[in-house]
Amino acid sequence: MALLKYFWRLRPPRLSLHQSKRCIISPIVSHYEAINLGEKEMPEYFNFANDVMDKWTQMEKDGTTPLNPVFWWVNGQKEEVKWSYEELTVLSRKAANVLTGPCGLQRGDRLLMILPRIPEWWLLVLASIRTGIVFIPGTSQLTAKDISYRLQASKAKGIAVSDVLAPAVDSIASECKLLKTKLIVSEGGRDGWLNFKELLKAAPADHNCVRTKSDDTLAIYFTSGTTGTPKMVSHSHSCYGIGLTAIGRRLMNLSRSSVFWNISDPGWVKAAWCCLFTPWINGACVFIHQLPVFEPTVVLNTLASYPVTNFCAPPTGYRMLVQHDITRYKFMSLNHCVTGGEALNPEVYENWKKQTGLDIYEGYGQTETVAICANVKGKKIKPGSMGLAIPPYDVQIIDDEGKIQPPGTEGDIAIRIKPKRPFCLFKQYVDNPEKTAASERGDFYSTGDRGLMDEEGYIWFVGRSDDVINSSGYRIGPFEVESALIEHPAVVESAVVSSPDPVRTEVVKAFVVLSSGFASRDKDKLIHELQEHVKKVTAPYKYPRKMEFVQQLPKTISGKIKRNELRNKEWGRV
Repeated sequence: MALLKYFWRLRPPRLSLHQSKRCIISPIVSHYEAINLGEKEMPEYFNFANDVMDKWTQMEKDGTTPLNPVFWWVNGQKEEVKWSYEELTVLSRKAANVLTGPCGLQRGDRLLMILPRIPEWWLLVLASIRTGIVFIPGTSQLTAKDISYRLQASKAKGIAVSDVLAPAVDSIASECKLLKTKLIVSEGGRDGWLNFKELLKAAPADHNCVRTKSDDTLAIYFTSGTTGTPKMVSHSHSCYGIGLTAIGRRLMNLSRSSVFWNISDPGWVKAAWCCLFTPWINGACVFIHQLPVFEPTVVLNTLASYPVTNFCAPPTGYRMLVQHDITRYKFMSLNHCVTGGEALNPEVYENWKKQTGLDIYEGYGQTETVAICANVKGKKIKPGSMGLAIPPYDVQIIDDEGKIQPPGTEGDIAIRIKPKRPFCLFKQYVDNPEKTAASERGDFYSTGDRGLMDEEGYIWFVGRSDDVINSSGYRIGPFEVESALIEHPAVVESAVVSSPDPVRTEVVKAFVVLSSGFASRDKDKLIHELQEHVKKVTAPYKYPRKMEFVQQLPKTISGKIKRNELRNKEWGRV
């Protein structure tokens, strides 16, 4: 109880009704929301650090907004960090000087950032924005091979990692000819590396933010596809900095008094959406727990111990949470729950609401987009539906020829891009014009997801139209897993598809044809060996949780593996 009272005293001060309303309609929020809704024209120049963060900082100094913490980080050792807008501004300017000074990076250079949930990730993202450096987030589960591919494909000149991944980077650095700066976020030093924490302390706090155009490249994300290696998706400064304003209020219900906890890994787009751009443009406090893994009891205890008002987790997280007796926990401040990344089962929604009294508002988007549609505050929630289209997107269900389908008819979920492409849609697949062109069909960008629209405009998810596997919100391309498996001498060939799972919705399953020398081996031991092999070759979250040994794989006349046939069998659609 004493610990609970201690944490409660640390909460950001509550706003009065007058203050809350004043913050919600502040010039910052109202101006960029109007652009998001098409009521105002897009400015030629925009920079999130200068036009949002620094404006909030000035409002703090002027006393027109409360001096609340807007970044609140904790870990399992009771350590914590709290920063206001002004503190974030000072620290991010110092970090910007680190990047352009000792690191020698310039505007337009690319910086690969593979960091866990530590405060330095936020400082480096803001520093990149201030300097015009293109940041490229990656999950800490990446292996040396994954890192090498990303460095070479992106032509990144810099990389920032923790001490855990530094040895992996050193093992492949010689392969990456353009890499010139290695930045380590660690208490101790390492030969050949610049130490960010030490440099940050010594860096000056004066920095002039570069002037970026709204359509200049802000960030690049790698996304899995059905064939080949991960593709690079580029986003503009306005895409995230302005395009996420409306959903902050309509989907996430954020205001200046909100304390928002989203559990996404910094390597995923949802972390940028929900842990940085969306909350800060709406003036909310970003709450972060450095969870190395999702542990339901830790999550529930955190919600009960800290004044978190808004919470976001993937459906898999909610499925894990409702398996516990949530009624034993008292959430002092929680009043709004959000989910996304995969389809939310109606049963999970009902179970959560029964135990907490709270709705779960589901949103839907992709690496290539910001939120496409959502169940928003003030609108009817249809459990199992992904909600209504979010401005500025015009979302339709189309057929193979790009024609709009009538209500109740299954087709591809698509976004209208003609006569005008939405500003918050990705710019392009970098260095891959063929892939960019293939994503367009008539007047639409096709998401690759199948769905249908009901008479009221609500979108219902059906499944992927390709072979990409969505497990617990992780997009996994079959090619990556198959490529890892084939490196093992036991594997002649393999086919990887999705398979139903009660907790993760779907998981990776591999059908494997064994070489003759391994056919008589103990199957359980061999499955474990192959799983461990995949974890070492590529990011561990991609390993096949299910495996089946077969004599041959179904193929077309031209020799292509029929993954759809295997997938349909797994899902009982044969």
